[in-house]
Amino acid sequence: MAASGSIRTIVIGGGQSGLAAAFYLSRTSGDFLVLDAHPRLGEAWRLRWDSLRLFTPAKFNSLPGMPFPGAEFSFPTKDEAGAYLQDYQTRFQLPVLLNSKVESLTKTNGRFTVVGGGQTFTAQNVIVATGPYQMPHVPPFARELEPRIFQVHSNSYRNPAQLPDGDILVVGAGNSGAEIAIELAQAGRRVWLAGRNVGRIPANELGRLFGGRPYWSFISRVLSIDTPIGRKVRDKALRQGTPLIRLKPDEITSVGVSRCARVAGVNAGRPVLNDGKVLDVAGVVWATGFRSDYGWIRMPVFDERGYPLHFRGAIPQVPGLYFVGLHFQTALTSALLGGVSRDARYVTEHMRSRGEV
Repeated sequence: MAASGSIRTIVIGGGQSGLAAAFYLSRTSGDFLVLDAHPRLGEAWRLRWDSLRLFTPAKFNSLPGMPFPGAEFSFPTKDEAGAYLQDYQTRFQLPVLLNSKVESLTKTNGRFTVVGGGQTFTAQNVIVATGPYQMPHVPPFARELEPRIFQVHSNSYRNPAQLPDGDILVVGAGNSGAEIAIELAQAGRRVWLAGRNVGRIPANELGRLFGGRPYWSFISRVLSIDTPIGRKVRDKALRQGTPLIRLKPDEITSVGVSRCARVAGVNAGRPVLNDGKVLDVAGVVWATGFRSDYGWIRMPVFDERGYPLHFRGAIPQVPGLYFVGLHFQTALTSALLGGVSRDARYVTEHMRSRGEV
């Protein structure tokens, strides 16, 4: 296993994005290393809520060179996803250094310096593959809620037993918020689900037609930066979140979840909605997404929202710096298990064309 020193390419992050990039690097260059912050691969999946299943069927969850196990149209559990990543690294013997959270990334005199896990590396190239789910976002007014109201972000939510008795408000009506709201309602809670209608892509119905090829082509090729509709969906997704993939809207309400307006703020310590309604709840689950956390990258390569200024993952103003696994990097599927491969392949081929690997 490589230690501190000079390496041609460092991949930061050992999730699906980092491992896909590592697979393609292994086909062109043996001089690379993946750094991962966790004690074992797949941990980011295992730490999600207990009942989480992937929102896409197993058939569409494969990394390059290794099919995802199980029935094609089953929805794998989070633990199965974590185990798959571990098995993938073992099968292809990809060099990974665990317990190596990167603390800083700089570039001086044409070389990158990566500091993390008590070690320092220099590299010609760096691929940032930390994924889109980095820093849980909660609106600032959350701190104004009464102390008696239990609050948890979806990133730290585990199961209904974690929440106190009483009504529960789930804020954010995307995939995570909708799934959690249904689970709480099925556990006997009265649940309010606040948030705008994010739309829906009917994976269950269309996903099986002709073996799923039209469906996957639609979400990976049509809903991409190469088409007008894809660019429109991308702009909306980066601001508001992605559409529902597995659930139907009526599946949410059929179990007793009450849809309500967006949360506008706090009134006398309780959440108030856009329509003026004040909710008296015992707990709030913030399914309000994540924000980028790139403060450790000491280079001006981000826009005002903290999103990398890239073209298909390459950073023009900093040669040798790349990203893989960004939310809607090139398509709706860019951050999904089955979607990271295309961007990883593009980035590594771009590096090879420049003589970087």
